[in-house]
Amino acid sequence: MPQVDATGSSEMHPMKGRVLICAGSDSGGGAGIQADIKAVTCLGGFAMTAITALTAQNTEGVHDVYDVHEEFIAKQIELVLKDLGADCIKTGMLHSIPVIETVHKALAELAPDTPLVVDPVMVAKGGHPLLEPQALDAMKRRMVARATILTPNIPEAELLTARKIVNRDDMLRVGEVLLKLGPKHVLMKGGHMEGDELIDILVSADAEPVTFRSERIDTVHTHGTGCSTASAMAAGIAQGLSVEDAVSRARDYVRKSILSAPGYGHGHGPLNHAHTLRAGV
Repeated sequence: MPQVDATGSSEMHPMKGRVLICAGSDSGGGAGIQADIKAVTCLGGFAMTAITALTAQNTEGVHDVYDVHEEFIAKQIELVLKDLGADCIKTGMLHSIPVIETVHKALAELAPDTPLVVDPVMVAKGGHPLLEPQALDAMKRRMVARATILTPNIPEAELLTARKIVNRDDMLRVGEVLLKLGPKHVLMKGGHMEGDELIDILVSADAEPVTFRSERIDTVHTHGTGCSTASAMAAGIAQGLSVEDAVSRARDYVRKSILSAPGYGHGHGPLNHAHTLRAGV
């Protein structure tokens, strides 16, 4: 089957880039592990998973969460890494202190030098909490400090730093504060800001900030944008792209996924992750 890049090119290339995703399952298919697998696959990578929780949800919200036992989470990570390996790891919903500690320990032992994209999932788009309040400090100490790239939206960045963000200058300042927690890069996502222009800022420990700008899309079909962006970035890093190029490609991929969203559901609808695929391919 031809592999297709984010521009829609159907030239033949081999599958490249192994991405292990440690995150929760979304029964509605729009976010979580389901969105992660779609994004990595449609960008030509190979997705593997360690499921941390099961959620009963749809476009209208999260209705229930079922915990996965920590020993089983660790077993998934161990078996995948020892056999298949990974070129990049992405984490999403790590909802409790035991889960965070388990994932941190497994990655420290089995993949200490593998690039890590941390999406600090805290609240679902419908408002349901996906991180226990007492687990915030563990998230900062264990996952944020270990991240190659941290990808917070504005509410997540505010919770991680206890600082308010109302404009681009605040985004930049809070990004610098987050860098002090240990990650090499922080992508400050501006989707929750007001205005016709969407601004994201990549803040790095060893480079000047890079601002990404695009026109805001007026739609409710944005479920899974954070998961998809982080996983698309992880695919790019796994494929050898620089961090800046991985961010740029991920933003373009997710933007096109939103623009071609199928319009399913009665709430925040899913994206069209497969827009890269041509009919009949």
